[in-house]
Amino acid sequence: MSEVKKIATRESYGNALAELGKQHEDVVVLDADLAGATKTSVFMKAFPERHIDCGIAEGNMMGVAAGLASCGKVPFCSSFSPFATRRCYDQIAVSVGYTKQNVKIVGTDPGIMAQVNGGTHMSFEDVALMTQVPDMIVVEPCDCVCLDKLFPQILNCDKPMYIRLQRKKTPAIYDDNAKIDLFKANTIVEGSDVTIIACGIMVHRARTAAALLKQQGISARVIALHTYKPLDTETILNACRETGAVVTCENHHLIGGLGSEIAALLMQNDICIPMTRVGIGDRYGEVGKEAYLAEVMHLTEQDIIEKTKEAVSRKK
Repeated sequence: MSEVKKIATRESYGNALAELGKQHEDVVVLDADLAGATKTSVFMKAFPERHIDCGIAEGNMMGVAAGLASCGKVPFCSSFSPFATRRCYDQIAVSVGYTKQNVKIVGTDPGIMAQVNGGTHMSFEDVALMTQVPDMIVVEPCDCVCLDKLFPQILNCDKPMYIRLQRKKTPAIYDDNAKIDLFKANTIVEGSDVTIIACGIMVHRARTAAALLKQQGISARVIALHTYKPLDTETILNACRETGAVVTCENHHLIGGLGSEIAALLMQNDICIPMTRVGIGDRYGEVGKEAYLAEVMHLTEQDIIEKTKEAVSRKK
């Protein structure tokens, strides 16, 4: 297990954008009056002529980005996740998706990570929305190393993309030597009794839960999934067949999220195994710190342990 240290993901994002800017003159950055919060200000200082502050007008930002992409630029658009998705969904679907423009949309602080900004800023539905846009790739790095490894691949992928990004400090999952493929999930803990598939902030919780479950005699395999769409079906199906039970963990609504996608995948492949899900119920968010929100919305390590035990017990 790698050392559990916390790194500010937004710092990595800002620095990665600036590095891309040095290497690729076609990279442009747009934000909605949040350059300081999302650290696109790093790019802005280095390349002011390639940074556009669109103000608090996210729909317009998507239209501008689509226009720039149609001229051969690669726009990165950043805002808080509810504003980068649901506030401007029609512009994303029509101006970006329908016309197949190579626009990279970055939504920060998804789900409970909005914390004290409250329910209006908590996007529990953004993955469900963005996976419904045809050809849209949907990605959520779990730590800074994952983000850094994925960034060149993101740039070289000539398709619209939604990147779900943590703005604040997150625990380290990978070391610098990790091999991370945009379209492949990573097994970070080996196990034979059950598969736990986690994304984003839930990866660290799943890894911690697996260590505690091991002490109780349950061998849990943990898969860190950074790409929701397209799913790495080979890794997921092989793990589910080998372990015979599966638990999904997501900082997102249970309706329309990772768990729903995995359930559909198993059904389509005639795999009938016990499955449980850890995620957010049919509700809005509220004001609170991460630890409190994780508890009231059942996203803790203990929630994962209980759901895992339930899945394993149903194997019998």
